[in-house]
Amino acid sequence: MASLSQEGKFAVIIKNSILSEDGNPARYRLQEKKDNTDKSKPYRKMTFGERHKNKPHKTILMVGETGTGKTTLINVMINYMLGVQRNDKVWFEITDDQNEQTSAHSQTSIITVYGFYLQESPIDLTVIDTPGYGDTRGVDLDKQIAMSLLCLSESAEGISEIHAVCLVIKAAQNRLSDRQRYIFDSVQSLFGKDTAENIVLLFTHSDGAPPKNALTAVKEAKVKCAENDKKQQVFFLFNNCQSEAADEEYDEDEEDREQRLNQSWKNSFKGTMQLFKFLDKIDPKSLKMTRDVLLKREQLEANISNLKARVQITELKQNELKQTQEVLEKSKKAVKENKNFEYEVEVVYKKRVDIDTSVAYKATCCTVCKENCHYPGCWWVINLSWCEVMKDDYCTVCTKKCHYSKHVKEAKIYEAETKTEKRTYEELKKKYDDKIGAGVSVVKKLEEELQELENEKIKLVNEAFHCVETLQMIALNTVSLCTLQHADFLIKKLKEINAPEKAKTLEDIKKKAADEKKESTGKDKSNKKVK
Repeated sequence: MASLSQEGKFAVIIKNSILSEDGNPARYRLQEKKDNTDKSKPYRKMTFGERHKNKPHKTILMVGETGTGKTTLINVMINYMLGVQRNDKVWFEITDDQNEQTSAHSQTSIITVYGFYLQESPIDLTVIDTPGYGDTRGVDLDKQIAMSLLCLSESAEGISEIHAVCLVIKAAQNRLSDRQRYIFDSVQSLFGKDTAENIVLLFTHSDGAPPKNALTAVKEAKVKCAENDKKQQVFFLFNNCQSEAADEEYDEDEEDREQRLNQSWKNSFKGTMQLFKFLDKIDPKSLKMTRDVLLKREQLEANISNLKARVQITELKQNELKQTQEVLEKSKKAVKENKNFEYEVEVVYKKRVDIDTSVAYKATCCTVCKENCHYPGCWWVINLSWCEVMKDDYCTVCTKKCHYSKHVKEAKIYEAETKTEKRTYEELKKKYDDKIGAGVSVVKKLEEELQELENEKIKLVNEAFHCVETLQMIALNTVSLCTLQHADFLIKKLKEINAPEKAKTLEDIKKKAADEKKESTGKDKSNKKVK
């Protein structure tokens, strides 16, 4: 026999849904109007219904470790928006709740954008879900998710602002795992400092009581989030049993079971109501600063990667010139008499080689400068003008800052190699006469070229440091992962170019990160001893 919901207020939406499981409640899978699976875009967009311009619209980003219950939480929000009550005996969902129980490797590596524009709902909601964030595939996948957000914010149907970043955590946790800390640190590093008041905690599998241990764990992990007037973290509680059938047979008293399910329903809908009230009051934050953070981070990594290769080439060129100087020193008489002679020297050259697929699949390279401009990290763009290292159609990385049309994206990169080459004194003189002009000794010209190479090295190191400095100023989480990855290399090079103050700045950042990790490890050990 059909329920009142099936005959009445939900008849239209049920008609356009698929019954996934009959029972009490009957579970229906919502059908998306369109599923954007354009492979040129590193995100998937699923839309339910038509967007209403006159309706209030909210956008949230959901982040959490695999298994925390993000999908179930999204389903709770949908049912709240539709006004579903327990006695309606229906439950609407976008996917099987068991999806999050699957292996992390089976999940998509791109973010999914759900647009809920249902006619029966008083508001429109966009949910940006980040499946797989922090899973066993590690840093590379998390970086792809970050760049997916950047692409989404810049796309034609892009999202320019966000109302809340929702960190999803199980209520029973008494400490954050290393993976969770990494996830939340990564997310916080994506947003500008003004976004902290829009970051909230969503506790799943809750019994309705304040999760004191979990809140303490979040505070000890120094996760920045919104606070109320009493300087307490803003959080919302959810239970994950709403779709559980009321007539299933368990070794449980029927009255107790009914009471438990009613309380579960009440707790989750109360949490959703409070979350939506928060969304009504909070001012959305522009993603412009997030885009700046992401672009700076990409440019920083690309610059440092490019810098390493260029410094290597610079040092090899310096070695070549020093060998030439030694030859001239040994052949003073021939030089003085302006006689031609032959000598051997180790010459540096650039060679195109296949990419190591364990590091990256493709790279953006300049065919003019013969340099790797975006490697590793360039993985999805088709039109090279969209590449993160391009600005106003010109590269921000390669030596000559060439137009994007001079670049290629292939599974090959440039590497520096050396070979022994025979040269003559006449060739050397002609090279420098053509390059610098006559009237200056070859020895002097060699010294000038060595100084030019050193100046270029100084310029590149300083450029990389300024990228770090800018990122530290605008990022919410000041000790960003990419900064730490390149800290040792930059510190060494800054000392080589006699920039001790800048080197100390990076050393202090590195020390701060190490102290925080040590403090966290000490607390973890303390917790284990208590157990």
